[in-house]
Amino acid sequence: MKGKSIKGKSAEEIKTALAESMADGFKPTLAIVFLSVKQDREAISRLLDEKGIQIFGATTAGEFIDGEIEEGSTVMLLLDMNPAYFKLEFLETSQETAVEDATKLGISGKESFIKPAFIIANSGVSLDGEPFIEGILQGFGKPSSSTDGEVTIFGGKAGDDLALESTFVFTNGKSSDTALVALIIDEDKINVSGIATCGWQAIGTTKTVTKSEGNIVYTLDDKPALDMLLNYLGVELKLDGDKEVVTFLSSWYYPLQVEHENTDPVIRTAMFANREDRSL
Repeated sequence: MKGKSIKGKSAEEIKTALAESMADGFKPTLAIVFLSVKQDREAISRLLDEKGIQIFGATTAGEFIDGEIEEGSTVMLLLDMNPAYFKLEFLETSQETAVEDATKLGISGKESFIKPAFIIANSGVSLDGEPFIEGILQGFGKPSSSTDGEVTIFGGKAGDDLALESTFVFTNGKSSDTALVALIIDEDKINVSGIATCGWQAIGTTKTVTKSEGNIVYTLDDKPALDMLLNYLGVELKLDGDKEVVTFLSSWYYPLQVEHENTDPVIRTAMFANREDRSL
């Protein structure tokens, strides 16, 4: 399998870069695309579609390619992967149906390959990623608490240049601000591996989540969650007119380490704050 990376600041630049990458006879079958919401997703998708290239795409908050960080651009990895070794799925979703929708992905992966690996991305600023993992594991038939027969899952949330308004995922002929796109790979044919790292180290005392619902945390140690963060981090909440729920930008610089029983700790950021009920 061969891969090539290309980038551009416009659909026209991507068209030129794509033509140059294929000039030596390279025939990609799959494009993993990350681009700014400022870019013309439809034009770039049509360009790839016309070449018979399948698309796994998501909008971003900064694009990384060849060791460089881009902004407001498009970057993509082109692969000439055997089409029999992968499958793309695109599902409209919501917070209420996230587990159910992701379960369909797990079932699809199990039916398509003996050993599937999942690369996923979801749009929707307020959509929580945890239910998607839970759903895939359910569909695959593996309890989330089990370590037997580990399922390979990589992925993340789409971005919108940190505007926190509308994020998008897309594939051939489809794009949505509340959807899940998945690249399912036959891991018996293609090795899928990687790391997740953040560079942060936990400090401070452990606080217990004493009231929560879904991805909303109401109290820590029986005290309003927002007030606890404002107090311990020494930051202020910037109000936005009369809006009840506002972006909690200050907290992005102070992610929280969340610990569950019998699982590895994860890093989470409080993206929004409710000024009325003091939740995160």
